[in-house]
Amino acid sequence: MLIPSHQNKPLLSFGVISDGVPRYYRHSLHVLQRAVKNWNHQNLKFSINFGDIVDGFFHKHQSLTSVNKFRLFNGPTYHMIVNHCLYNLPRDKLLPLLNIRNPNSIAYYEFSPIAEFQFVVLDGYDVSAIGWPKDHPNTKKANSPNGLIIRDRRFLMFNGAVGKERIKWLDRVLGDATKLDQKVGIGCHVPLDSDASSNEALLWNYNEVMDVVHRYSCVKACLAGHDHKGRYSVDSHGVHHRILEAALECPPGTDAFGRIDVFHDRLLLCGED
Repeated sequence: MLIPSHQNKPLLSFGVISDGVPRYYRHSLHVLQRAVKNWNHQNLKFSINFGDIVDGFFHKHQSLTSVNKFRLFNGPTYHMIVNHCLYNLPRDKLLPLLNIRNPNSIAYYEFSPIAEFQFVVLDGYDVSAIGWPKDHPNTKKANSPNGLIIRDRRFLMFNGAVGKERIKWLDRVLGDATKLDQKVGIGCHVPLDSDASSNEALLWNYNEVMDVVHRYSCVKACLAGHDHKGRYSVDSHGVHHRILEAALECPPGTDAFGRIDVFHDRLLLCGED
């Protein structure tokens, strides 16, 4: 069957990278540098950082180096707030650094790079034991992981949850996208599907978030980081879940970044190593 030529061309392409620091810190900076050079060469529309470029186990000036490397990209970069970032800086300092301009230190947002497509970024640490002041209500809601087994292992301290107000916001955003006949991709540092993630890396309330997602047919894919080895699944409602392999797991001489081509009927992930 012949495919019309316009269907072979993506509507847009964007860069993706995840989990860029601690284990091979110096090399992961080189991975990021190569990623930005690669993306600029391909003239991508934007890039998405799925997290952990500001790390709590290194000096702040080293963490800032990784942020500055993103600024060499010839387009906007959208960041997610994640656990390693929050080990280093409080939310009120971190969000401006990552160019997330929401008030009240919240880190969820959406954007439409083209009329047909919308990307929604969730804050997987909206309710968390890290990043908020100790007396903040969102810290007090966090659970203790002691004695947890099997899937309840997701209640570890380096995970978090999407708060109730943000879930209501997600419901409104997906409702509006449905009215506009948009296809939606969701990004969250912490995975949203138990078949694509280890028990220890799941969002605390992944089931509540996915209950909202499954009310609508507009969501086609959920992308995540955090669970460093990477994995893929399709859930019972046909939503694709892809966890991206971590740059920090790359020993010298290897890479872990890529681009995603968005077509009318599919997303194509083209990765390096």
